[in-house]
Amino acid sequence: MSLQFRLASRNLFHDRLRFIATIIGIIFSIVLVTVQMGLYVGFRLMVTTMIDHAPAELWIMPVGTKCFEDPSLLDERQRFRALAVPGVAEATPLVIGYAQWRLPQGTTTPVFVVGSELRGLGLHPWNVVEGRLDDLSVPGAVAIDQTYFERLGITGVEQAAELRDRKVQVMAVTKGIRSFTTTPYVFTDVERARSFTGIAPNKASYLLVKLAPGADLWTVQQAVRANLADVEVLTAAEFASRSRSFWLFGTGAGAALFAGALLGLIVGTVIVAQTLYSSTKDHINEFATLRAIGSTSRYIYTVIIWQALLSAIVGFAGAAAIGKIVAAATAESALPVIMTPLLTVALFVLTLTMCIGSAIAAIVKVMRIDPTLVFSR
Repeated sequence: MSLQFRLASRNLFHDRLRFIATIIGIIFSIVLVTVQMGLYVGFRLMVTTMIDHAPAELWIMPVGTKCFEDPSLLDERQRFRALAVPGVAEATPLVIGYAQWRLPQGTTTPVFVVGSELRGLGLHPWNVVEGRLDDLSVPGAVAIDQTYFERLGITGVEQAAELRDRKVQVMAVTKGIRSFTTTPYVFTDVERARSFTGIAPNKASYLLVKLAPGADLWTVQQAVRANLADVEVLTAAEFASRSRSFWLFGTGAGAALFAGALLGLIVGTVIVAQTLYSSTKDHINEFATLRAIGSTSRYIYTVIIWQALLSAIVGFAGAAAIGKIVAAATAESALPVIMTPLLTVALFVLTLTMCIGSAIAAIVKVMRIDPTLVFSR
C-alpha cells in the first residue's frame, strides 16, 4: 500500500502545473457547490428564526396559516380556553403585521412589527447590543436591528421616528436579527403592536403556549385542539417545518435556491470528472508501463484511486478555506452563506465521492490500454 501511495503521489506531483490545474478545477467545483448549499442552508435557518427563538412549546394560530409571516388573526378569548386546559402554564398573545416607518426626511419604508408581552412568555428581541429589553416598557419604545440603521434613518438608541403616524423611540438595538425578505423587524409590546398595525384590541396573530412542568406535549396538544374551535395547534417543530416547506417549496425563492444547489452539484461533478479524467489520461504512458511489467488490475486501481483521494483532500482543503471566507463575508447580509459542521462533512464526503467516481471512469480508460503501447514509443 505504501508503494502504491508513493507512486500515486509522485505521479501527481511530478508535473506541478498539471497538478495545480487539477486542484483549481476541483476547488472551483466544490466552491460552487459550497456557496449554493450554504445559501440553501442559510435560507432554511432564516425562514424559521422567529419560531426558533420563541420560548413557546405550542403555537395556536388561525386555520390555514402557512408561515410565521402570514398575518392572520384569531380571537384573543381563545387564550382563556387554552389556559383552562390541564397542563397549560401560560398562553400569551403575539401580534405581527406590516406598517410604514417614516424616516426623518419624510420618506417611508415598510417594516414588520412583532409585538408580545414584555414580561414572561413572549417573542422578545435577542442579541441586544444597545439599550435593554426592560427599556421597551417606555411609551412608544421599539427595538430594531443595527443592520437596518441606514434604511430606517437611525444611528443608535433614543432616536425618534414615526410608525403608522405615531411617534416611536428606538430604545434597544439588536445585532443579527435579519429578515430574509429584507423587511426590517421592529419589536415592541403587544398593545403598541396592535396600534401600529391597526389590529383590534381583542385580536392576536398567535397564542404562545408554555406547558406546566411534567406535562406531556402530545397530550396537552390534543386537549387544546379539542377545547378550541377554528384554530390550529402546532408544536414549535411542526410550525417550523410548515414554514420551511412553504418558503422552500411553495414559493419561487426556495425553488430557485434548491435548483441552484442541484445545478451546482451537477456542474461540480462534471468539472471534477473531466479534470481527473484528463489528468489520468495525461499519464497514460505510465499506466501502460505498469501493465507491461505485469502489475495486476487491482494494483493499478489502487494507484488511480489514491490519486483521486489525494486530489480530493488537497482540493477540499482549498475549497473549505475559500468557503469560510465567503461565509464570513456574507455573515451580515440578508441571505448569508452558512457553513455548518454537518454541511462541511457532507461536502467532504461529496468531494471524495465525486473524485472516486471520476477515478472509475479513468480506470476504464486505463484498463483498455494495450501494454505494447509502451514499447512502440
